[in-house]
Order: sequence, then C-alpha cells, then structure tokens
Amino acid sequence: MIKRIVDFFGDEKYVNQRRRLFYLVLVVVVVADFLVHREHAQYLWDRLPGWSAAYGFGSCVLLIFVSKFLGHQGGLMRREDYYD
Repeated sequence: MIKRIVDFFGDEKYVNQRRRLFYLVLVVVVVADFLVHREHAQYLWDRLPGWSAAYGFGSCVLLIFVSKFLGHQGGLMRREDYYD
C-alpha cells in the first residue's frame, strides 16, 4: 500500500492524476467553507465565503517567496561546495 502511494506521488506518469486530485481538494475546501455558519464572526472578512481558503493559500505563497528571497538574496543559502 505504501509503495503505491509513494509511486503515485513520485512517478512522472501520474502527473495529470495528481493535478486533478489537487484541484478536486481545492474545490472541496472552498465548497466546505460555504457550509460554515458565520453568525459569530467578529470581522467583516470572516463572513466572506472562501476567505479562509484564500487567506491560507496567500499565506503559503507569501511564505514561500519570502523564504526564497532570504535564501538567495539574504545570503542564507550557500553553494554546494561551501565546506570543501
């Protein structure tokens, strides 16, 4: 069972299936957000359907870009032969 899962996520021939699965999960998360009751929301943006999914996606993308910037431009990343 584990071998099949590792092959699914690591093999190039399953790229289209992985992409479809990813989009299906995104749609399910956004649709599930429409089913949440929002009568106790404190802020305006908490009442917007799909806000949690958009905020989570935006935060993830921002985190990736900031870490890439710090690694490449901030001098945190070193060459492969740094210790040689």
